[in-house]
Amino acid sequence: MQTMRRIGGGDLAIDNLHYSYGGNLTIFEGLNLQVKPGEFLSIIGPSGCGKSTLLNLLSGFEAPEQGQVRLRDRAIEPEDPNLGYVFQRANLFPWLSAIENVEFGLRMEGMAPSERRERALKYFSLVGLTGFEDYLVMRLSGGMQQRVSLARTLAMEPALLLMDEPFSALDAITRETMNDELLRIWDELGQSVIFITHEIEEAVYLSDRIVVLARPPGGIYRVYDNALPRPRTTQITKTSELFWEYKKKLINDISAVMQQRPASTEELAEMRLTTGF
Repeated sequence: MQTMRRIGGGDLAIDNLHYSYGGNLTIFEGLNLQVKPGEFLSIIGPSGCGKSTLLNLLSGFEAPEQGQVRLRDRAIEPEDPNLGYVFQRANLFPWLSAIENVEFGLRMEGMAPSERRERALKYFSLVGLTGFEDYLVMRLSGGMQQRVSLARTLAMEPALLLMDEPFSALDAITRETMNDELLRIWDELGQSVIFITHEIEEAVYLSDRIVVLARPPGGIYRVYDNALPRPRTTQITKTSELFWEYKKKLINDISAVMQQRPASTEELAEMRLTTGF
């Protein structure tokens, strides 16, 4: 088995980003944001503020009308090898075993069978699934399937992870466990993470910084530097006075954002059909 290699993070720059749907409904107007190498940054906001659309722009799936997204000082492109995407659902291949799912991207890259199996087993172990390699994914729980999905992304060894509410479908106990596992893995590998969530406590617990998005047309409503010490644990971090101070401030911010002028029903329906948020 290979020893674990610290991958390190990629710096991301969002410069003067403008994006609208059909030239009529402005989603972002002059958005600027910097993500440092190895930083864990969470993005929160109510439904309809453009969280998933922003991830589509950061991944290169959508192109801005103005501005640029750069990763490691190069313009972002779809299928950038420095970029990994973890979705809300595991999106695994049910006819493949768990370890074959982790190997899939490496196989598409043409990696030799013995090398890709070795790397897949390394990340399979990192997410705590040793012993389940040959299970069909349909026999695994939702939390285990999401671990397989995370291992598949990590196996590609990207510098930046884009995570779109990856634990939203899990029960509360499994979600807390996955948060702790994610922090352990992030601390070990050192990748940069942009994490989308609706859960305020999750954002506070995980992040170095928290970005609150405004309603369209807008961008960033507020940014918090998270001073909670690391390492973090549920028992200590979530019972601290500072944790609850951040939570209170973010609840107030989300309430204020929700009082901003929302997009019309017709605008939101059209946006959901085309952009998925």
